[in-house]
Amino acid sequence: MFADNLMELRKYHSLSQEELAEKIGVSRQTLSKYETGESLPDIEKCKALADVFGITVDDLICYEKSTGMGLGIPPKGKHIFGMVKVGEKGQIVIPVKARKIFHIKSGDNLVVLGDEGQGIALIKEENLLKLLHIVGSEK
Repeated sequence: MFADNLMELRKYHSLSQEELAEKIGVSRQTLSKYETGESLPDIEKCKALADVFGITVDDLICYEKSTGMGLGIPPKGKHIFGMVKVGEKGQIVIPVKARKIFHIKSGDNLVVLGDEGQGIALIKEENLLKLLHIVGSEK
């Protein structure tokens, strides 16, 4: 998992092994061993790698393409929760991981926003009200 993620991220960011090795302070040979799974970096090097790619250490180490719909690791703070099916009445079930990360619980009100070019977004009512209050107080 780690080795595959590292190699995919390096190639996605168009970095050679030498360029990436220089960024994190190791030799090209050491980076090559990370990519082949022959050795693993210490936690400080994992953090440096995650920072170079703008992702979390957890995603660098544990991300599985199968859970992200076959897509690569998303940037830090961005998530791919998988697919949901729209029911007969337009209802969807928000994945557990999304509910946990965004602290959504039964009874919460969500506001549905839409942009015909970008898609649909959900935001908790309380967060939208806070945002509107902040914007309104700046005027």
